[in-house]
Amino acid sequence: MISVIIVDDEQSALKSMQWEIANFCDDVTVLGSFSNALDAKKFLTENTVDCVFLDIEMPEMDGFQFLESFKNRNFSVVITTAYDQYAIKAIKEKALDYLLKPIDSDDLKSCIEKIRQHKEEHSIHDRLERTLETMVQKNQNQVKKISVSCDGKIIFLNPDDIVYCESDGNYCSIFLENKEKIFITQKLKFMEEKLQDLYFFRIHNSYLINLNKVKEFHKSDDFVVLTNQVKLPVSRTKKSNFLDQI
Repeated sequence: MISVIIVDDEQSALKSMQWEIANFCDDVTVLGSFSNALDAKKFLTENTVDCVFLDIEMPEMDGFQFLESFKNRNFSVVITTAYDQYAIKAIKEKALDYLLKPIDSDDLKSCIEKIRQHKEEHSIHDRLERTLETMVQKNQNQVKKISVSCDGKIIFLNPDDIVYCESDGNYCSIFLENKEKIFITQKLKFMEEKLQDLYFFRIHNSYLINLNKVKEFHKSDDFVVLTNQVKLPVSRTKKSNFLDQI
C-alpha cells in the first residue's frame, strides 16, 4: 500500500486529485489533503508518508519553499502544477515526477508506478543496511558498531564515539566525540532501540545520552554536563532511573 498526501491551495484541485486516485490507482491511500502548506508541514513532522503531491503556486509558502523547509526528506515528491516552467527546478529539487494540470489518468497511473518502484528500492536499501549491520556485529575481531542511513549512505558508528542524540520530531541528530553532527530521517526511538543494550540512557523526551560521557550532574537544576561541555536537561520522571544507571 502506498500512502500519500495532497497539498494544493485550490479545493477543486484537491477534490479532483482525490477522485483520480480513488478511481484509477489501486493500493493508494490518501492520508490527508491540505490547502495550506504549513498544515501539511506540521502533519509530516508527526506522520510518515511515501509521497507528497505538491502544488507550486500557493500563498504563505509556495511548493519550493515547502521543500526547502525539510533538512532531509523521507518522502517522495510529485509536483502538480498548471505551469510547465517549473520543470527544471523540480528536477533540481529531486522531484520524483512532474504532473501538469489537468492531470491525465494515464500519467497519474505511470506516476504511481514510479512511486511504487522508488518505495521498493528503499525497502531493499533498508534490508541491505540490516544485513551489513549483522555482518559487522558477527565479526568478533571488530568493535560492535551500529549503522545509520544519511544522505544516501550507510554510516557505521562506534557507539563509544557517540556523545548524545537529539530528537527533531520525526528526525534525529547524532553528536559525535569529534564534534561531527549526523542528521538522520528517523525518530529518537530508533536510536534508543539501536543502543538499548549499551550504556545509553534517555534522560528526556528529546535526549538520549552516552552515560560514559557524563561529566557532571547538577542536582539543584536537574541537568547534566557532557564531555563536550554541552548541558542537557534531565526530566523529573527520568531523574531517579538516571541516577540508578549512572
